[in-house]
Amino acid sequence: MDPPVAAKVETKSEKSNETEHAKSYDCGLCDTEVVYKIAQELLPGLAETCVDSTTGGIFKSAGSVAVDMRKEMTDYLTQRSETYVAEFLLSENSSMLELSEHPYDIILNLIDDFSSSKRNMFSRVSEWVLSDRREDRIDDFVQEMEINGFWLLARREYVASMLLKNVDYKNAFHCNMVCSSKEELVKHRSECKFRPMDCTNEGCTTRYCAAQKEHHEAVCPFMILLCEQTCPAFVMRREMDRHCVTVCPMKLVNCAFHTVGCKSSVPRCDVQQHNAADLSSHLLYIIRTAHKEASDEDLQQRVEQIRSLSNTEKLAKARDARALTYLIKDAEAKLGPLDVKTKPHAEPPSCKDSNNKESPTKTEPSVVKDGADSPKKKEENSGSPSARSSTEKPSNIESPTSANPPVKIEENKDKDGSSSSPMKEEHEHSESPLKKEAFKDLQDEDINKLAVKEQTTKVKVELPNNVREKTEQLSSSD
Repeated sequence: MDPPVAAKVETKSEKSNETEHAKSYDCGLCDTEVVYKIAQELLPGLAETCVDSTTGGIFKSAGSVAVDMRKEMTDYLTQRSETYVAEFLLSENSSMLELSEHPYDIILNLIDDFSSSKRNMFSRVSEWVLSDRREDRIDDFVQEMEINGFWLLARREYVASMLLKNVDYKNAFHCNMVCSSKEELVKHRSECKFRPMDCTNEGCTTRYCAAQKEHHEAVCPFMILLCEQTCPAFVMRREMDRHCVTVCPMKLVNCAFHTVGCKSSVPRCDVQQHNAADLSSHLLYIIRTAHKEASDEDLQQRVEQIRSLSNTEKLAKARDARALTYLIKDAEAKLGPLDVKTKPHAEPPSCKDSNNKESPTKTEPSVVKDGADSPKKKEENSGSPSARSSTEKPSNIESPTSANPPVKIEENKDKDGSSSSPMKEEHEHSESPLKKEAFKDLQDEDINKLAVKEQTTKVKVELPNNVREKTEQLSSSD
């Protein structure tokens, strides 16, 4: 009986080897980032379903139906995801509908469909009337489930990866590689583009697939990078902006002498070098503000004198315009005042030219000779004989009160009515040119007042009583 038993053992071992060779091993790796996003949407979807299904109920609460709703929701999503390709992509109306092909959008639509199917009449009314209160209840229930550890993230990721494989018909977000042995599977998973990877940057807890490594490193906020302004410091990406604006030595700053005229922008670490290289221009800017009338040559000479007299290193270490101004004042106190070479002014006109030129505000009186009569005088002489006699007689009569006859000062009047006497003309010619210039500078209003005053001044001549009586008689008879 022994040989048959041995034969039976051999046949069983052969069958086991055949089953091992016939068995296949799927890779099953998915895009971890997409799986995480889908898993994050499962818990809010479950909370919305539980709240809407128990709205208006007296004996039921969202927490009391959470377990049953979770199982029902998982079955519904699995069934719909398996038949998704046949329902939507192979239907007659698939070409007319604009549906997203991304697995995240597809599964999100399936979750909304399940939640809407569980709404009762009270939940639909509350959605229309009390939408804010409904959203608050859903958020509170999500937080309660997270605190109590209901439906952990790992289990949700397992359900999400299964749903992803069902709807990703293009194999863009999961690997469909099938291996014949475990060794081949292990080797493939070590090289698969969907193998999960953890970010190596300190502080980052993101998990991504190998295909998304370059994308994650380009946006990871914890990535250590060289300073964007080429300074030797290494900074996190999220701290880069603050570093460049605050403490970076290569930050461009305005020159400390910007207020006096220097328009240069230099790195913060090169400020001292810039002050030493452009010391002459900084000195020139400050000296020009104190000596505005000086020429550029005088200012340049002054700069050289200050540099030769003062310590150049001390001048270059001045931090701002105020500190350098104090040093310049100390040097100028030793050098003395600056010799300013201004442009020669125009020479004042000579005395001859001033005498020949007429004043724009005063007309020279015309000199009337003794033998000539003015036009007004001729009119007076051509008048009545009584008037003629009245004017002629007093000149021949001697005054008894005075030994000498009264002197009559003849005033010559020009066409404008302004009187002029020979004594006045002689006095004007004897005046110095400076007085004439000062008189020319008088305003028109003052000159008019003087002219009126001269016209109103008359020489009073006292006549004897008998002559006065005769003139009155002649005037009354006329």
